[in-house]
Amino acid sequence: MSQITFKGKPVTTYGHLPEKGERAPHFELLKSDLSVATLQDYKGKRVVMNIFPSIDTNFCATSVRNFSQKVTEMDNVVLLNISRDLPFAQERFKKENELSNIINLSDFRERNFGKDYGLEMIDGPWEGLLSRVVIVLDETGKILYTEQVKEINQEPDYLEALKTLL
Repeated sequence: MSQITFKGKPVTTYGHLPEKGERAPHFELLKSDLSVATLQDYKGKRVVMNIFPSIDTNFCATSVRNFSQKVTEMDNVVLLNISRDLPFAQERFKKENELSNIINLSDFRERNFGKDYGLEMIDGPWEGLLSRVVIVLDETGKILYTEQVKEINQEPDYLEALKTLL
């Protein structure tokens, strides 16, 4: 288990993030049309997984916008924004913010992603949601970078994450 904080108060997550150099665990997440996306769907592309509690919170929305802006300039990179929000809320956000270059995926149905990746919050006010994490994968699904943001109300280190793709 890992410890992060929410407004300075301790929060425990389900486990530990996968290690750099490991293969990313398989996932099945829902797209906005309720079809299933898997890790295999992105084979051959470099992947930035921007994971967060809810797209309708300030820091989460900011991370989506910031990563979207930076990833647009990169070749063969896909941005996956992952939360437990309903796919309809994720799609609304995408349209309202005119973000055509992102993919929003939801773990609201199966709820295995947070456990498999060791990032689900198991206590605190946001118990059951995903903690703020960035995972970068190479074209084969090998993990190049991970960051679990220590304070949920802070943004990830965008530059450090994206440096692994240069």
